[in-house]
Amino acid sequence: MDLSNLQPAKGATHSRKRVGRGEGSGHGGTSTRGHKGAQSRSGYSRKIGFEGGQMPLQRRVPKFGFTNPNRVEYKGLNLDTLQALVESKKLNATITIDDLVSNGLVGKKELVKVLGRGELTMKLDITAHAFSKSAVAALEAKGGTATTL
Repeated sequence: MDLSNLQPAKGATHSRKRVGRGEGSGHGGTSTRGHKGAQSRSGYSRKIGFEGGQMPLQRRVPKFGFTNPNRVEYKGLNLDTLQALVESKKLNATITIDDLVSNGLVGKKELVKVLGRGELTMKLDITAHAFSKSAVAALEAKGGTATTL
């Protein structure tokens, strides 16, 4: 086998339907568009989601719920994650938002909330936008501080 005799598998390709090329082709006359109506005309394009006049899905399904425009979205960071980074010398014991951004844990414009999962083995001083009650309790139990921005 070489490049000169490569071809697609049998039945893998189909020849194009050439419409409007005479009655003998089987696709002459109305060119597979049926008789009359908008869909038979040139320049017709149906709107997105149109289902042939049937009530479209987007209108059949009821609306519900509410999106609060004033919601504040926090990026959650757990104590065990911070603990692991301090132990691997990627962070020092005083952690600020800039340290978290430089280590790729959060984005520049994200708000950070420290959450209380995991056990602390050392004193940490953390500065963040918000803290859970369990995180504050765990930090203070080890003599660390939780500074809210």
